[in-house]
Formats: sequence, C-alpha cells, structure tokens
Amino acid sequence: MTIDGPKTTVNKSNQDIFNFLIDVKNFEKLMPDSISKFEVLEEGKFIFALKGMPEIILKLKEQQPHDKIVFGAASDKLPFSLTANINESGADKSEVQLTFDGEFNAMMAMMIKAPITNFIGTLSDKMGQL
Repeated sequence: MTIDGPKTTVNKSNQDIFNFLIDVKNFEKLMPDSISKFEVLEEGKFIFALKGMPEIILKLKEQQPHDKIVFGAASDKLPFSLTANINESGADKSEVQLTFDGEFNAMMAMMIKAPITNFIGTLSDKMGQL
C-alpha cells in the first residue's frame, strides 16, 4: 500500500529542510494535535503515539543529502517506510512530498488507510508552515 501526501511548498532551502528532518526531535513540531506521546529514543530514532492508535517507532534508514530521507518501522512486524522527497524550487524554497509505503493484508490496509492519509496530510500542512 502506497500513500502519497500532497506536495508542499516550504519557504526554506532543500538543505535547511533536509537538516530539519534528519534531526528527529523536530518531528514533534509536525505532529497532529492528537499526539499522546513523543520521545526521542536515540539519534535517528523516535517513538510516537496518536490517541486511539498504537505506539510507532520510526528510525532513520536512508538519507541522500539534500534530496531524500527514508524512515522505517523499527519492528519487522509491520514493515513500512515514510519517505520525504525534497526538491529545490527556487531561492530558499523547496517542495516536499511525503510517501508512506507498507506491506499489509487487505483488512489491515483498509483499517489504516484513512488515519495514515490524515497523518501524512497533517505532517505536510505543518511543514508548509515552517
């Protein structure tokens, strides 16, 4: 299952956005208001929970300075990734698109599609406000 978030214009250079996103403590600023837990576990790894959903641990899996960052699930039970593709779109402007990609059975995919879509939308909206 792949969910592409909206392309978001951010008034920062691609290098600034890249540096912001690889510092995982900054994700707390992008989280929805319904967040019930956020904690940095170690460099490049954090845990968060939204009300009514289980805790999720994300860790930095891959980075291509200043174009792409891939976070993945720390557990192999539910394999998924969250990718940020960053493109420079002018002087101190970038376009960022978040993509969620996971391997789920049909029932699980149906249950999580709407919450994940909303979550990615919120991350994108808040990134646009940086």
